[in-house]
Amino acid sequence: MIVIPAIDLRDGACVQLVGGEYAQERVRLPDPIAVALDWEAKGFQALHIVDLDAATGRGDNRRVIELLLDRTDLTVQVGGGIRDREAIAWLIDAGATYVVIGTRALEDDEWLAEVAEEFPEQLIVAADVRERQIVTRGWTRTMHMDIDEAMEKLSQHPLAGVLVTAVHKEGLMQGADLSLMDDVVQSTELAVIASGGIATDVDLRLLDDRGVAAAVLGMALYTGALDAAAIAEEFRG
Repeated sequence: MIVIPAIDLRDGACVQLVGGEYAQERVRLPDPIAVALDWEAKGFQALHIVDLDAATGRGDNRRVIELLLDRTDLTVQVGGGIRDREAIAWLIDAGATYVVIGTRALEDDEWLAEVAEEFPEQLIVAADVRERQIVTRGWTRTMHMDIDEAMEKLSQHPLAGVLVTAVHKEGLMQGADLSLMDDVVQSTELAVIASGGIATDVDLRLLDDRGVAAAVLGMALYTGALDAAAIAEEFRG
């Protein structure tokens, strides 16, 4: 398993939200480029970039994403508000290794089939989960679909993986939702990327034991709860 630092973009800054709530911003760093270069210097192999403004219809951070992709040699996956083929193509052309798609991929089966066929093994679907129900549109809409139904659908496509975020754990640093991740890993052959609530190296080892391919970390790294360099060294795949 590898660990991937998250760079969540809001108004051009790198932020961390508690519980996915915009009013609960705990971390704000004004220079995302410096943040990315610091994670690279500490030994991480990949970055997870999310455009929170695009995801919630508040604008976008496209220029910052361009700079991040230009300045790092790491494997980078980018998501947030990507709902058309053109946006996917633009990110891949700009240097993204993987593009993370969420809302439309889960709401529009036909579109997902089309883009998965056009960009095989380059797309990661973000399945955001609150108490086992899928949430979309920047975590503001709860779908009539649980994680088991979602995984059954997603497993039919040539995806690079599925990013499962336990939204109810996000930013709280109270531990990963291990039962959720265990169920997801057992339900699919796709690479599973875990996110939400991860706070300790024990959490990471338990996820690794369950067959999780990667873990996206945010708050635990930004607050110093985890030793970033030590985590990068231990979890290198």
